[in-house]
Amino acid sequence: YRPKYGFNYLYWVTHQADESNAQIRLYYDSKVPLDFVLSNMRMVVEGACGESKFRHECVVAGRSNMIMFNIPTPKLWWPRNYGEANLYDITVTAYSTDGEKLFYEKIRRGIRTVKLDRTDIITEKGGRFRFIINGVPVMAVGSNWVPMDAFHSRDKERYKKALEMAVDLNCNILRCWGSNVYEDHEFFDFCDENGIMVWQDFAMACHFYPQTRVFYDMITAEAESIVKKLRDHASLVAWSGDNEVDQAVFGLGGDPSMNRITREILPSVLERLDPMTAYLPSSAYVSDEIYKLRSADAENTAFPELHLWGVRDYHKNPCYLTPRACFISETGYHGCMSVESLKRAVDDEFLWPYKDNRQWILHSSDQKGNPARVMLMETQIRNMFGTVPDNIEDFSEASQICQAEADKFFIERVRSRMDRMGGVIWWNLIDGWPQISDAVVDYFYDKKLAYYFIKRSSRQFIVMMGENESAGGYPIICANSSRKPVSGKLTVTDAETDRVMFEGDFTAEPNGNTRLGRTPVPYSGKGMMILRWETGEGTFFNSYLYGTPGFDLSLYKKWLSKLEAMEKQ
Repeated sequence: YRPKYGFNYLYWVTHQADESNAQIRLYYDSKVPLDFVLSNMRMVVEGACGESKFRHECVVAGRSNMIMFNIPTPKLWWPRNYGEANLYDITVTAYSTDGEKLFYEKIRRGIRTVKLDRTDIITEKGGRFRFIINGVPVMAVGSNWVPMDAFHSRDKERYKKALEMAVDLNCNILRCWGSNVYEDHEFFDFCDENGIMVWQDFAMACHFYPQTRVFYDMITAEAESIVKKLRDHASLVAWSGDNEVDQAVFGLGGDPSMNRITREILPSVLERLDPMTAYLPSSAYVSDEIYKLRSADAENTAFPELHLWGVRDYHKNPCYLTPRACFISETGYHGCMSVESLKRAVDDEFLWPYKDNRQWILHSSDQKGNPARVMLMETQIRNMFGTVPDNIEDFSEASQICQAEADKFFIERVRSRMDRMGGVIWWNLIDGWPQISDAVVDYFYDKKLAYYFIKRSSRQFIVMMGENESAGGYPIICANSSRKPVSGKLTVTDAETDRVMFEGDFTAEPNGNTRLGRTPVPYSGKGMMILRWETGEGTFFNSYLYGTPGFDLSLYKKWLSKLEAMEKQ
């Protein structure tokens, strides 16, 4: 074994794969002396994943080359809900032609195919935006990933807890947002092992970047480095050129296609270094077809993938209901920190009241004295409950209720339309510094109420309520994000009266929605329904807040206590 020789890189590509066979292409570049190159080398590639094993041996020429081979009956890598996140432990060894072992490298790789099935625009005939893994359309539900800490040197210390919470929430996708930092292998290794797809933005966001040769060269070097580093990870399913640059230019009347960085520079890098991974020029992407519309209502009518923020005054405002997008890659809702976390973030004399409070304003991510994000919480509470509490405990809880119901609604609205929607990536898991924000876990790892609501809404299989479409009541809908049918028994009761609103057995089709019936609630009804179901996997529950605001906060707390008691059972 000659340690001074070795591989500069190994690039593992699943060319084609199903459960009967996988076609692999392994690209390599090596450090070897010229005499080995001229006399050829023998390469042995062997790997194992459980009982699945393979070995391929061949003679190669040159320091760089490609090895092609098949793996019969492979164990495929699947995202959460759809199968196991299988990974192969692989050893690649180079020998001289006379049998001398020159060098080797151990790698861990997954076998899977990924396709981003998308259209550039939504027309009257429809549109599409969804990930297809190993030939199976996947319902993607997960979080936007932001910097773990304002001091990036501390990011790594916070990985473990944050990623464990992503698993607890059953996230099967994380979008590394364009104002993020590029995460290290530890992050991607975790996602590989836990079936979490990663959508990686290049690190540009919310600004039109210089269209100069100097900047082109800088971004080319950056992209080449990061693509080579990350491309082998099974979890990596998409690259995006930037975050919201297209939307910003489009909103100002400009043509986003004039951005050579995302239309020429980055596609050229990916074509050379990672042609198998899907690429979007921007998130959300303004295609030439959308630009030609030049319509102020294009977001509602034409974007297949959309950042859905709306006015955030009430979570069922029409702005959340009218867009025809097939994938929501950002959406979220404000939620106050807990009182305990507020006490850690602000000085005692600034703890209450929230109005005209410069420390609350600072910790709402505003450094210019703008109280808008603080007052946003007041607006949300007033719209939902009619009044705003006059004490910090009730204010914090009411704000967290607003956030929880909103995030739950956004997720379930997408999951109830699996025939045309491919996923939702909510904003966001955890804060990188102490702030009042859309995160469902604050900087101190204190989980807001939304965390628990999202956890229920993100289960592999859920039963949920749709909107009241007619006087016949609210539709009951199953969302089955798995490749197997699910059977069980469902009971729907009113949280206030315990009256049974619906009861019956069900069988839900795989990887889709099944409608079970309706609950007989008139338009004028107001309250909460609790859905309980039993399957072979156990007993589960969900809730649905029906009717129009304002709701009674004291009543809601009573219903919430029932949910919390059920959670502990």
